[in-house]
Amino acid sequence: MVLSPTVDRQFRVARAAVFTVFALNGFLLAMWVVHIPVVTDRTGVAKSTLGMFILLMSGAGIVGMRLAGPLADRFGSRTLVGAAACFGSVAVVGPGFATGPFTLALALACFGFGNGALDVSMNTQAVHVERAYRRPIMAAFHALFSGGGLVGSLLGAAALRAGWDVRVTLVVAAVGCVALVLTLVPRLLRETASETAESPGVASSVQATEFGAAPLEHDATVSLRQGDSSGHDVMPTGSDAASTAQSPDRLDRDRSSRAPATTSLDTRARGRKVLALAVLAFSLLLAEGVAADWSALQLRDQLDADAATAALAFGAFSTTMTVGRFATDRVSHVFGGVAVVRYGSLLAAIGLAVIVVSPWIPLTLLGWALTGLGLAGGIPQIFSAAGNLGSRTAATDMSRVFSVGYLGLLAGPTVIGWLTAVMSLTTAMVVPILAVLLCCAYASVVATPR
Repeated sequence: MVLSPTVDRQFRVARAAVFTVFALNGFLLAMWVVHIPVVTDRTGVAKSTLGMFILLMSGAGIVGMRLAGPLADRFGSRTLVGAAACFGSVAVVGPGFATGPFTLALALACFGFGNGALDVSMNTQAVHVERAYRRPIMAAFHALFSGGGLVGSLLGAAALRAGWDVRVTLVVAAVGCVALVLTLVPRLLRETASETAESPGVASSVQATEFGAAPLEHDATVSLRQGDSSGHDVMPTGSDAASTAQSPDRLDRDRSSRAPATTSLDTRARGRKVLALAVLAFSLLLAEGVAADWSALQLRDQLDADAATAALAFGAFSTTMTVGRFATDRVSHVFGGVAVVRYGSLLAAIGLAVIVVSPWIPLTLLGWALTGLGLAGGIPQIFSAAGNLGSRTAATDMSRVFSVGYLGLLAGPTVIGWLTAVMSLTTAMVVPILAVLLCCAYASVVATPR
């Protein structure tokens, strides 16, 4: 018998709303980034001072992440998404109205705080939507973040070309984003604190009932299902059912191919799991930060490329990362999240190794493209695993993983900068290679036990 349940309309609407929130977050960041030259000219801030202010913004973002977790656990991620998105939308105006170093620093701290809180709350909401779908959809949310950044950069560039005052551009963007947030929040899922504290089978039934859908079948029945290519569940019958029941490897593969169910771990085990996931997030985001900040310079210094050609390095990386994130959910559904992290990290290591040894520009660009494709799916799997540990503090767990991972995003470029004082930039790429190989070796951490 083939079961073809349609996804409840409430879940589809919530998914679209979360997609839009991720895109909005990328859009807001892009609106700040494209106006950095204008803002620095208006405020008279030197590049060295701007670097300190960006570090301040990052630190405020970490504070926002750490505070957002407990608040989301207490009031629900839907409420916090609305508050954080509105705050971030208004805060993006601040740099445009800054008149000097002090006001710019204050504005960037506020914007960083709002962005950090939104990061945690929207990913927590994404976990709830993914759990409702019962199949992996997390990576597509992160792909929409990149898409929002692209839209923001294009619109910001168009406004600058048209001669708009930066203050006008940012105010228009802020008003539009706040209005959009107010229409999105009612469409998000309202989770309860108790839903993540139950055992796997009970949690699924409670969750489905609270969200207005029919309760899920008993876990023993669900565990015998296999995902078909369209994402629907297929119930094996006859010899297929017997074969499935008798094959633990096949059963484990089926379980890992769906979105992870909530699990219930004791406090000590959950703490170890959170720490392990945080280390993986730190390592992957370290490599991502290195690619974002040093890819163009590496191509220029190693192969004497001109500025326009060197810029293609980051273009190759970001393009394959965006495309890879759109494809990751399908891959995760078939092979499981552990495989995505393990083989994706291995592919990233191969790409970075190609960059280190490459004597030709096209081969180096291929290396950066492989690195982006390899890193595309890992972070969504880690965040999804962090949000499915089965405790009443799911958002707090995610905020811890987020904040440590974010430190990796900051530390990677900094460490590479220090190393360039004693070795070439290309040789320093051994650091992200080791980081992604660590993720490859310990990819099993993202598995969700039943």
